[in-house]
Formats: sequence, structure tokens, C-alpha cells
Amino acid sequence: MISWTADAARLPAGGDSIRTMENPSAVLRGIRDVVIEDRPVPVPGHGQVLVAVKATGICGSDIHYYEQGRIGDFVLEAPMVIGHESAGLINAVGSGVDPSRVGEQVALEPGVPCRRCLQCRSGRYNLCPDVVFFATPPVDGSISRYVVIDADFAHRAPEEISLEQAALAEPVSVGVWAARKASITAGDRVLVAGAGPIGLLAAQVARAQGADGVTVTDVNEYRLSVASAMGLEAVRAGEEPPGDFTVLLECSGAGAALDHGLRALAPAGRAVLVGMGADEVSVSVPLIQGRELTISGVFRYANTYPTALGLIASGAVDVEAVITHRFALEETESALTLAAREPDSLKAVVLN
Repeated sequence: MISWTADAARLPAGGDSIRTMENPSAVLRGIRDVVIEDRPVPVPGHGQVLVAVKATGICGSDIHYYEQGRIGDFVLEAPMVIGHESAGLINAVGSGVDPSRVGEQVALEPGVPCRRCLQCRSGRYNLCPDVVFFATPPVDGSISRYVVIDADFAHRAPEEISLEQAALAEPVSVGVWAARKASITAGDRVLVAGAGPIGLLAAQVARAQGADGVTVTDVNEYRLSVASAMGLEAVRAGEEPPGDFTVLLECSGAGAALDHGLRALAPAGRAVLVGMGADEVSVSVPLIQGRELTISGVFRYANTYPTALGLIASGAVDVEAVITHRFALEETESALTLAAREPDSLKAVVLN
């Protein structure tokens, strides 16, 4: 739950209170080293908006940077504001943006592509080599009081949802993109490996797409209980029936889960790799060839935010069920270490 623990917050050496800062920001300076710094309030340029951030979800990638200082080729080499699952209110607009957008409730799509390269022009802007993505070194993230972003990527959120819910349009987008890559439709039998936030959200998206049945696996009994409460079939990992599913959404990143999941696919099944864990895994070539399985990867998402926000607003995807803990901005480091402390936890949200 949210609590006020300013005495425990890692503030700058000067001891400035967050209450006196114009733009307090959670800055990752190195491995397991987060402080709250006062950053300049950014000014929106042409085509941009200034957003007062109200809620930011903590993602596994944020935790990965905190614990290891890198993800693949992206290495933390200088202090960086953390966080990328955000929503807030438009506070000001730059030139070329309709002034009536001031005050609008928005979900921030954290990756702004160049919109000129081949990938962008082909509609695959998630693969843009020059994308500017929040909290991906060296780009600052969004656990700040204020951020600027291209107006086209500040998506208007339905008034009937909260800003906490709107912030989770980002992980829901991952589920939407995975479902699209798997071409999930009516009659599909979907296996989701991993009952973390991404797995639980992706499973709900699959159900909303018309899947005939959705089974979620994990080794964590608490997470399985949450899946069951959502109306999903929850099965302990390794106990899923073989050869029955038409789609596998692998959201755990575990090699063993991928192997079990592939073996549970029916002939012509489709597997989508969503979770990031081991950099390399072994797969059975005879299994893939003999059943003519299709395996695809996903990298973020493209053109998903309107769908994600619609699913949240309709209630088809329950994001509140995955929010288990809330923290104040100065407690960001506690939010980043939540999973290590609390096995019965899912999604932490930092509130401004």
C-alpha cells in the first residue's frame, strides 16, 4: 500500500525535501542505486506535450536495469530516470498541438519512433532502429513529476478509467501485440506460461479475442490463485496436458516453460515468445518440424494503445487485479525491490 516514508527516501546529499522540488525524479545512478533528484521541468517543443505524471507501473525491465545495469546491448552508462508505464494529465502544449488538449487524461506510449525508416513506413515502428524509448539507456524515463512526449504518443484515456488503470495500457499493449502475432481468434485454445503481470494481462486479452479456453501456468501458488479468480484455468507448471493447445504465449522467460509449452501444442500450433529470461534456450527441432509449429518473437508493440485502453475501459481486461502495491515517488527503490521481498506480489505502481 502507499505510505509516506520520506525519512527513508534516498534524497540528494543536500537533503532537499521532495516537497520543495519542482520536478522530483527517480534516478538510477548504477546497480541498486536510486536517488530522488530535482530535474529541470522540461519545455514541450513543436508537436510535443508536457505531462504531469500521476501513475507509473514498475516493469520487469526496470527491475532488470536496477539489479544488473543492462538489458542485452542496452547498458546503463550514466544516471537515468527510471520507469516507462505512465499516465497523467497534459499540463502544457508545444507549437502545432491543439491547446484544447491541456487537462486531458492520457496514457503515454513510451517509444517514439523516427517515422521515416523502412520499419516505420512498413507499420512496424516498434522495430525502428532510432526509437526513443523511456528508461532505455541513455533515454530518461517517466518516474518524474513532469515529462515531455510527442503529442501523438500521449493517447487520450477514457474518462471512466483511473490514471492508474491508464498507466497499465503499456503492459496490456504487450498482450495485445502478442495476441496479434499469434493470430488468436474464436476457437483457439491458448496456453499462457507465466502468471506474472504480463502473463495475466495477455491471458485476458486472449480471452477477449474469443479464445475458446485460456490456461495459465506458473509455479507460484499465489499467482495461480489470482489467475483462477480472474476466471482463467490455472495449472501448476509442468502439469499442462500435451498436444492440445493451438497457441502458446510464453511469458515466463524460462527455458523449461518454453519446452513444456511447445510440447503442449497441437499440430500447426503457434508459439509467441513474450517473456525475457534466458538469452539462449534449446528447442526440439523434430518436435517443431513434426508438428509444423510456428515460433515468433515479440518486441514491444505497435498501434496497440487504443485497443489496450478500450479493453481496460470495457472491463474485458482487469488491470486492477494485478496491482498489489502502491508507493510514493520517493519510495521508488522500494517499488523496484518489491518482488524480491514479497513473493505474493504482482504489479507495483508509483504515484505522484
